Amino acid sequence: MKKLPFDKLLIATGNRHKFSEIKDMLSPFGIEAIPAFNYDIKEPKETGSTFEENALIKAKYYSEALDMPALADDSGLCVEALDGAPGIYSARWAKEFGEYDGVIKEIQKRLKIGKTKNYNALFVCNIAIYNLDEVYAKKIHNFEGKVEGALQFPSKGCNGFGYDPIFVPKRYNITFGEMNPEEKKKISHRANAMNKFIEWIQNFS
Repeated sequence: MKKLPFDKLLIATGNRHKFSEIKDMLSPFGIEAIPAFNYDIKEPKETGSTFEENALIKAKYYSEALDMPALADDSGLCVEALDGAPGIYSARWAKEFGEYDGVIKEIQKRLKIGKTKNYNALFVCNIAIYNLDEVYAKKIHNFEGKVEGALQFPSKGCNGFGYDPIFVPKRYNITFGEMNPEEKKKISHRANAMNKFIEWIQNFS
């Protein structure tokens, strides 16, 4: 294998499910994933207007605070009939409406009020890498993944996390929540973004 840009990578998330998914994807390359939640550090404010901007805010913040290369992901569910909401506010909606059981009910309620039959949705994940090492001409790298699908109610499945129990990916008839975790890792928005990142690692020299 070619020389890697780093052998340790801080994973800038407080979400243990996300960390576990990313760690599993990095392990074949011998990159040690270090969880940011092991450190007593205040989370940055996500003031960006896009997934890419928020991912970069987090990656840069944690990399500079802990003096190591950092990977941050910003992801969310974009519902077509809700003009792309909750989008970048997906995690914040969950907190506002009582975690994911509450926010799923809120989304269902808004769709009913709008009397729409359009349940199309998109999962988006943007991964930002921030590397402090001046050897690299470019400190910042971004990789974005998407997966199309549709919402279905009520929630189904106990696997995954977040909005997974109501999201049916295109060409499937089960939700991410019902899907075998290994299968989800192959097709999810996070997997799509990570695959682009891994391709960059494999071509690194």
